[in-house]
Amino acid sequence: MKITYKIKDLCCAHCAAKIEEAIAKLDGIEKANVNFLSEKITVETELDRQALLVQIKDIAAKIEPECTVE
Repeated sequence: MKITYKIKDLCCAHCAAKIEEAIAKLDGIEKANVNFLSEKITVETELDRQALLVQIKDIAAKIEPECTVE
């Protein structure tokens, strides 16, 4: 299943790449993509959307505290 989240206020493509790398390492993630220009996170997974959102928000906050994920 493909899930897309909105990510706002990323400062640079480098931070997007770091967030993408960290998400890809989560158990149950088949593929992850963070697009800096479109401000979207797309993941392929069978995990619950809300449970995954909590994990992604935590990752994003550690790498780029100013950004928000919805």
